Amino acid sequence: MPQVFVGIGSNVERDASIRAGVADLRAQYGELRLSSVYESEAVGFVGDAFYNLVAGFETQQSIDAVADTLAAIEDRNGRRRGGEKFTPRTLDLDLLLYGDEIITTARFHVPRDEILRYAFVLWPLAEIAPDLRHPQTGESFAQLWEAFDKRGPALGPVPFSW
Repeated sequence: MPQVFVGIGSNVERDASIRAGVADLRAQYGELRLSSVYESEAVGFVGDAFYNLVAGFETQQSIDAVADTLAAIEDRNGRRRGGEKFTPRTLDLDLLLYGDEIITTARFHVPRDEILRYAFVLWPLAEIAPDLRHPQTGESFAQLWEAFDKRGPALGPVPFSW
């Protein structure tokens, strides 16, 4: 069964949106490995800060079925589609990794490029899967995080009670 990792983010009703998204993921996939919750500045637009975390789980679902499930969870939690790419979000679920697959389609790209670009994706991924290796670079997520340029937008873990 492939290990799947999903980036979770919200900057609209953050606490409630994150809790609802994680609850929906648990209902669908069972036990989740969850990183800490991190607060980060909005990237690409001026807006409220985001809460971000990464969830990991195993599934027998195909990658397309996982992508469908993630979109349905976003929709149930008030996600609005269309318009600009960088906008406020009630819930954003990004498929980061699906096993060690490297797949690029019109619908998704795994491993997701944001893993190597944004601290709010890499840090929580390195936290819960430090020894796992990036399918393209071959480096562990701990190694990637250690080498990451941390001078970007402010980011830090926040107390979050489930």
